[in-house]
Amino acid sequence: QVQLVESGGGLVQAGGSLRLSCAASGRTFSSYGIAWFRQAPGKEREFVARIRWSGGSTEYADSVKGRFTISRDNAKSTVYLQMNSLKPEDTAVYSCAARQGATDFYDSYTYNYWGPGTQVTVSS
Repeated sequence: QVQLVESGGGLVQAGGSLRLSCAASGRTFSSYGIAWFRQAPGKEREFVARIRWSGGSTEYADSVKGRFTISRDNAKSTVYLQMNSLKPEDTAVYSCAARQGATDFYDSYTYNYWGPGTQVTVSS
């Protein structure tokens, strides 16, 4: 069974930075992709970024390109989301998710495993 646990959320002023962590356990992840999604109050969950564990290729939502960076540490089985130049509209609960396969990686319904999420609040 895959387990995912996020950490690193908090309150930050606009223009600031945060780094989120997603610690993964339960199996080897060489065939998995790990993604970050976010959900703001009253809004649908949206794709933020994804990294393929094998090879490390990445994809980003247009809204975060150039500001957020997703990376992984194989030895720690941890995926990070470095968030810079944060804006109030980035406020949301951020969750990491895992799945096998490469298609439709932006679709949250294709992910099998989810962490509980961590709150990110950006004040103006």
